[in-house]
Amino acid sequence: MNWNWEVIWEYFPRLLQGALTTLELVFISGVAGLLLAVPLALMRSSPRLYLRWPAFAYIFFFRGTPLLVQIFLIYYGASQFDAVKNSFAWPVLREAYWCAIIAFTLNTAAYTGELVRGAIQSVPKGEMEVARALGMSRFMQIRRILLPRAFGIVLPAYSNEVLLMLKSSALASTITLLDITGMARTIIARTYTPLEIFTAAGMIYLIIAAILLGLFRMWERYLNRYKYISREG
Repeated sequence: MNWNWEVIWEYFPRLLQGALTTLELVFISGVAGLLLAVPLALMRSSPRLYLRWPAFAYIFFFRGTPLLVQIFLIYYGASQFDAVKNSFAWPVLREAYWCAIIAFTLNTAAYTGELVRGAIQSVPKGEMEVARALGMSRFMQIRRILLPRAFGIVLPAYSNEVLLMLKSSALASTITLLDITGMARTIIARTYTPLEIFTAAGMIYLIIAAILLGLFRMWERYLNRYKYISREG
């Protein structure tokens, strides 16, 4: 078998275009999912049943069903309802790009919410007791003590969730999006060189994953800088 380097160099810019789409999907859904995960985690940690159970049901559903099914339900399922097609949301829900972002956001919010909940419960109770003794309101305790400490604890696990989301973004190609995988499949249909193109696509995923890991390590060091200061001291 002859390895065809020329086809890789010829279509590599197209794969980079797909990489840009992949990064957009991961970044937008990652940020939106994190914003949704925080209130979900706080609801799951609440002693009030009317807050805890809706969050539990949401997390259970999105963690218990395949992401591919969720994508299909949003992309194909929304068009089955006339009420949706006649609503203000239809210009968004008819686009594969936004359907993928919605599906990824809802999915990663469930996983991240459970991670943040575990981190919240790992924050030493003494720190919250000190905050209450200083007269902090509940909102200020959450904003200045609980969430910063929880993010420092959860960050290593959250970096794994982002990497899983990066790899899962390949499922966006099933609804016609030209991400890295979708672009690779389009190129292969023209060139009949699956080994070369999928290898190049895999290397792009690997490079993106390495960069993300490096950024998360820097972020983790910043959030947990007090640990490094105490060690150096």
